[in-house]
Amino acid sequence: MIPRYSRKEMVDIWEPATKFKIWYEIEAHACDAQAELGVIPKESAAAVWKAKDVEFDVARIDEIEAVTKHDVIAFLTHLAEHIGSTEARFVHQGMTSSDVLDTTLNVQLTRAADILLKDMDRVLAALKKRAFEHKDTVRIGRSHGIHAEPTTMGLTFARFYAEMDRNKARLAAARAEVATGAISGAVGTFANIDPRVEEHVCKMMGLRPEPISTQVIPRDRHAMFFATLGVIASSIENVAIEIRHMQRTEVLEAEEFFSKGQKGSSAMPHKRNPVLSENLTGLSRLVRMAVVPAMENVALWHERDISHSSVERGIGPDTTVTLDFALNRLAGLIENLVIYPENMLKNLHKFKGLVMSQRVLLALTQAGVSREDAYRLVQRNAMKVWEHGADFKTELLADPEVTAALSPAEIEEKFDLGYHTKHVDTIFARVFGEA
Repeated sequence: MIPRYSRKEMVDIWEPATKFKIWYEIEAHACDAQAELGVIPKESAAAVWKAKDVEFDVARIDEIEAVTKHDVIAFLTHLAEHIGSTEARFVHQGMTSSDVLDTTLNVQLTRAADILLKDMDRVLAALKKRAFEHKDTVRIGRSHGIHAEPTTMGLTFARFYAEMDRNKARLAAARAEVATGAISGAVGTFANIDPRVEEHVCKMMGLRPEPISTQVIPRDRHAMFFATLGVIASSIENVAIEIRHMQRTEVLEAEEFFSKGQKGSSAMPHKRNPVLSENLTGLSRLVRMAVVPAMENVALWHERDISHSSVERGIGPDTTVTLDFALNRLAGLIENLVIYPENMLKNLHKFKGLVMSQRVLLALTQAGVSREDAYRLVQRNAMKVWEHGADFKTELLADPEVTAALSPAEIEEKFDLGYHTKHVDTIFARVFGEA
């Protein structure tokens, strides 16, 4: 997590001051519940809320931790400095550190997910707008990087939209899965704290009680969360790779917006590079980097160890901050992407009708020619285009074996671009709905 690839709203979730504020709220809500149950005096629970407007001194907590070697104890000691040791003796009653740490982490992750869901809405809106804008903008489809058959730029945007829409649903599910809290005490048995305390704290923090925890919340939830972020990152790269290929000089069907005063190269003044797309490819790798460690965090010793802790201190902020930045960069890239329909047509016609080969193949088989012979006839003429720059339709019309099966008008009809776009509306209705 570095400032270059960070946005303040997401960074704030992971600031130490925010973390300590959440710790405090968990402890204060727990005291309220304990007071209602008659475990601690109500006036003591009320006294804890005297610190609700306090800006906790991060440096002071660090100073105490340097002695205690325990972050939660350091915080509780600092809290006592604000509310008094007499009232503070009831704070953390029957709780263990993981109750605070795990519940806080899940609060942070759900807040982060809410920002990411908003980010995805922006990406989806941009993709949908460009999809309808270029619904009928014909371009060549490619398989293996080689010209295949015509498609439209709108369909390209539409498939990215559908993919991101699936990702949004995945993220919403991952958010729901990780939105649990645990205030169950040492080894999770509630021996020293009533389960109703957990219910109250979770309700106040916007979480659900973890059905069964040990001393920690089960990490399969977090593994799913970070895996989902990894899938979203891969989808970002999927879009970025398409744009990078489209911006290649030999293709130039689209390019990133090049602003006034922008420079592409320190050495070559003519350069206009796909730097945002390349950056997104790199950021996607950073997000995916967290997936395997998150999976490995699932296996912990017995009722608790802390092998997961150091991992989560890194991947929690790093992945959410990076993905937040990447999604917003992607949205801006799509919104401002410059598209060149004329170059798309020029590329489509570069091999003089060659991309209509399947239509001719099918027409020959429907005319009674065996598939093997039809393939041989079409490929024979197609190779003349590849090797000699011939015109495919002209070669077909001059081939007596082809014209013996198909009339000139039938051959001509096989070169109609509209044939390839006739179901675009159907696909759009499937992706975006009938409206």
